[in-house]
Amino acid sequence: MKSLALNYVLQTARVCISGSKPPLHLSVMNNSIQIIPFTNLVLAFIPAIVVVVIVWRWGIGYKRSIYALSRMLIQLLLIGYFLVFIFKTDSSLIVIGVLAVMLFTASWIALHTRRIPRRVLYLKSFCSISVGGGIILLLITQGVLNLHPWYLPSYVIPLAGIIFANAMNSVSLAVERLEAETDRNVPYEQARIIALRASLIPVINTMLAVGLVALPGMMTGQILSGISPFIAVRYQIMVMCMIFGSSGISAAFFLALVRSNFTTKEKTDKH
Repeated sequence: MKSLALNYVLQTARVCISGSKPPLHLSVMNNSIQIIPFTNLVLAFIPAIVVVVIVWRWGIGYKRSIYALSRMLIQLLLIGYFLVFIFKTDSSLIVIGVLAVMLFTASWIALHTRRIPRRVLYLKSFCSISVGGGIILLLITQGVLNLHPWYLPSYVIPLAGIIFANAMNSVSLAVERLEAETDRNVPYEQARIIALRASLIPVINTMLAVGLVALPGMMTGQILSGISPFIAVRYQIMVMCMIFGSSGISAAFFLALVRSNFTTKEKTDKH
């Protein structure tokens, strides 16, 4: 059943990308899915334009909103064409290269400290996200999904994006809270506990709300693609576990690695 669901999602994705007529078995299983024409997609911008007008009338920087919308549109269109190329590749080196870029970028973005320069903590951020995210990615792709080949781009890259992004957010929240607490002269051991708890708040809230307040994106997408909700639920459980695991492990590992940086700063502040 798992292999069938994986194969079905892949075939549906290929049909949506190419715009070709779907095979008969896809038409039968998936008679409700439709490709959104670009002319119809324009309608989705109406609420966004309304918000831009509100921001403009209130005088709170409408140019930034327009810039964000424009950048979002360009980035998503470009990544669409890029992923079509990546998903067709049969080279493990290309997939590893993409994962490396994702790791380097996530490790840099995660650091927003005020006093300690990014370059000082960058290696520790990189190691934390690599260990926390890498272990989870390996477990999910090779243990849960058992992908063949192991570097199957259409699964490895999207899953890595989810894992690394959440690990990045967790590390970012942890370092900001850790710095705030040490600035208040809270002992490092206590500050570390507070920072780890704060870094996990968004993930824990999501787990508490999933299925009650909202259906997560991956589950919604699979249901819209015609996958049985019972199968979609299994995938969403997998996603929530990997998000919680990567976030917690990365944040905890990072807080352990930066101990010397913040205890040294603590001693300097006392003197």
